Amino acid sequence: MLSPSTRSATRELLTLAWPVVLARIGIMTMGLTDAIVVGNYASRELAFHSLAWAPHSIIVVTAVGLLFGVQVMTARMLGEGRRLEVGAVLRRGIVYALQLGIAACIALIFVGPWLLRQMHLDTGLAEGAGPALIVLALSMPAYLVSVGAQFFLEALGKPKPGMVAMWVANAVNLALNLLLVPDILGIGLHGATASCWATFAARAALAIFLVIYILRLPEARALGVFTRPRPNPEAAREQRKIGYGGGSSYFIEVAAFAAMTFIAGQIGANETAAWAVVLNISAVVFMVPMGLSSATAVLVGRAYGAGDSAAVLRAGLVGIGVVTGLTLIVALLVWPSAHLLVGAYNRDPALLAIAAPAVVLATLFFVADGIQVVAAQANRAAGDVWWPTIMHFTAYGGIMMPLGWFLAHRIGVDGLVWAVIIASLASSTLLTGRFVRIARRARHGG
Repeated sequence: MLSPSTRSATRELLTLAWPVVLARIGIMTMGLTDAIVVGNYASRELAFHSLAWAPHSIIVVTAVGLLFGVQVMTARMLGEGRRLEVGAVLRRGIVYALQLGIAACIALIFVGPWLLRQMHLDTGLAEGAGPALIVLALSMPAYLVSVGAQFFLEALGKPKPGMVAMWVANAVNLALNLLLVPDILGIGLHGATASCWATFAARAALAIFLVIYILRLPEARALGVFTRPRPNPEAAREQRKIGYGGGSSYFIEVAAFAAMTFIAGQIGANETAAWAVVLNISAVVFMVPMGLSSATAVLVGRAYGAGDSAAVLRAGLVGIGVVTGLTLIVALLVWPSAHLLVGAYNRDPALLAIAAPAVVLATLFFVADGIQVVAAQANRAAGDVWWPTIMHFTAYGGIMMPLGWFLAHRIGVDGLVWAVIIASLASSTLLTGRFVRIARRARHGG
């Protein structure tokens, strides 16, 4: 029987989490829409799209992690009762987002296509993916501003506007994909590159809406949104420090998965497309624990700011328990429908034969992957910045990448999936144990 405080924490988590989960699913639905439309246009264009997203995803996910301090610091200051200072957190976050976005754009344009050509990919794959990657690079500043704004709203306990905006952006993206990918308008764009232009427009619309929404909040002045903040180097350092930990972890994880895409590219175009389908379906599923991890971090951050160590432990364990149940349900739903899901991307028998069994196998890591991301965010919200990064490096850099290369060259795409399963089990075990230790130590004044 759950205690009243645990039931209350569960209700609060679920109330905050469901719009965040839907918003995160909306992020991946945009990529899913691109992949389905492009995949039905041509399977080779799907390979181009996947390879363009690989280096882009390394940068974008790392940058999202670097902005995680916006969410944690906003939640902490609310927990401490310092409402007037959260506007300064937002201002620092938006400026930081623009700086990161511009730097990422420049880096991807000048380094990304060159990097693709160094990967010894199957003939023509690097040349086809390069133009699409450049378009994705141009969308980075707007996308990161939208991430900072969403983190701020979620920490305020207002996740629904971000959810609605994300799904409106998805509608824009879908409409433009259907027009541009087959070049219905006759403007000379088609396939993967055209799809990336649709993503560019949707991201820009999302950023504009969220910034305007925050500026029009009735409590914006009371939160210090329009107040020029006094210099606070310590708070700025702490905000960036939290981001450094999150960004480092995300970089390690997404770079490892991007490396797996390059390994698939060494095997062949069908294997690359099949791995793209597996990764895309898994990424959509991952948005459920990703949303729960943000909600858990907000609750842990508030409790940490209020100095309530018992609530820190309770919020983290509730988040881990809820994500375990939800990802298990999702895995049981995906398992028998793998063939139908893969068929939505492309009905090529050769692709189906590789991708469908790999999707079935991938369901084995859904639960562990969900636990590890919730536990990592709970650790950071409780002030433990660098140990989650070290544990991610151990699991995904030290275990998954070399194991994936070894197994893929022997059993194909299934070998990549087995490497993810083993790494996710290691990561979830390490991070959960770390969170329990940190929370109990704080509780006992250690």
